[in-house]
Amino acid sequence: MARKKKQKPFRAVTAVKELARERVGAPPAEKIVLEKKKKPEKHKPTLRKLLEDL
Repeated sequence: MARKKKQKPFRAVTAVKELARERVGAPPAEKIVLEKKKKPEKHKPTLRKLLEDL
């Protein structure tokens, strides 16, 4: 004979979240941010650095 599943205790948080999902809808999926804002360099590049980039 199979056992019955144990009933989970009532939690107000889960009940409120379920109601919100029914009324408003599920929250949007997270967006993956590849690069955050790149900070500009504090100083002008030197001549050596400019020549190395070429």
